[in-house]
Amino acid sequence: MAGKILVLGATGTVGTPLVKALVAKGEKMKAASRAGKPVESAEGVAFDFADPSTFAPAFDGVDRAYVLLPGGNVAITELLLPVIEAAAARKVKVVFQSVFGVDADDGIPYRQVEIALEKSGTPYVVLRPNWFSDNFRTYWKAGIDHGRIAVPAGEGKSSFIDVRDIAESAAAALTTSRFDGKAFNLTGPQALSYAEAAKIVSDAIGKPVAYEAVSDETFIGILTGAGVPNDYAAFLASIFYPVREGWTSAVTPDVETLTGKPPRSVETYVRDNTAALKA
Repeated sequence: MAGKILVLGATGTVGTPLVKALVAKGEKMKAASRAGKPVESAEGVAFDFADPSTFAPAFDGVDRAYVLLPGGNVAITELLLPVIEAAAARKVKVVFQSVFGVDADDGIPYRQVEIALEKSGTPYVVLRPNWFSDNFRTYWKAGIDHGRIAVPAGEGKSSFIDVRDIAESAAAALTTSRFDGKAFNLTGPQALSYAEAAKIVSDAIGKPVAYEAVSDETFIGILTGAGVPNDYAAFLASIFYPVREGWTSAVTPDVETLTGKPPRSVETYVRDNTAALKA
């Protein structure tokens, strides 16, 4: 009898469709969030990365866990390593949501967490998604409303991935041991510049949306002006450097390897979310 799956960030951008995908597979789950409320048919459990006393109740009765750090955090190793240790101590299989490209340098905090997981002795799968298509509806929505996406991406392209494909990849990794011990670089089917993506959004919502390549300083100013803390704004600016350098443009078959289906395009994402992008 398999135990339950713990989903961290269960009410978030990836967690919400992941819980749905696991419910569809008939899995028993514990949906972890700060509030600890039930999600879909999954029981709710309170979880706070900054409060290790919440770890044991969350892991109780669990044999697999989806571990990701919610957005807004810059203390990556400090918050994630204790969770990896808690899972490994209980021999809980960890499917860890890392970040595209971190395997380039072992000094990158997310890569340090991957290495700790690899050495922990517990079964694991690492998923490294590229930039989300969903950012156009979340981070860049205020810009779209004003007809302008202003980010420091230069002319760089990204193979944007739909979070539904991240969720389905995660559900596959959590429900079979076929992929254990491996890392997967999750991308959409093609690399697009922000100008190309802005045109797709513009055509779908029926109003002009331009892309403006701004400097890091301008971008940090826009974000802090919108209430984003300065350290997180600086972190977001820093992760556009790989975009400008062309490192986020790779396209991989990994979503199809995990799910059996090709990944959704930005066009598909925008078409399915036109109402939200117009709102």
